[in-house]
Amino acid sequence: MTLQYSQILVAIDGSEESEMAFKKSIAIALQNNAALHLVNIVDTRSYSAVETYDRENAKLANKFAVDLLNEYKVEAESAGISKVSVMVEYGSPKTMISRDIAKNLHIDLIICGATGLNTVERFFIGSVSESIVRTARCDVLVIRTPEV
Repeated sequence: MTLQYSQILVAIDGSEESEMAFKKSIAIALQNNAALHLVNIVDTRSYSAVETYDRENAKLANKFAVDLLNEYKVEAESAGISKVSVMVEYGSPKTMISRDIAKNLHIDLIICGATGLNTVERFFIGSVSESIVRTARCDVLVIRTPEV
């Protein structure tokens, strides 16, 4: 059985786990001659309260996301991937990645890093990767180990 992917979405949040996911996505995209879509979702639930006090924090979050994704885009293109797109969106990563963005871009593989949350945080709010696995209508690869 051969798996062939043409549209790969990589969830990037700046964590070590998402960097590992990005690194592995390059190899998968090259093997499949696939388009690579790098996305960062600025979680508006966590920034909405902060923004009322300091809009500068929201601007910094956006700048961080844009800069990070553009660095990754250059790295992916340098590795030989010709179709790389980046997007910064605002909302809930749990719903936007697996439902909205994956559907709109006809994604057939979502790659994300494993959760960095502890047991109590997972109990109360759940992890983004867990939500993606539960709700995605395409294959999902959750990365737990660094590139070999």
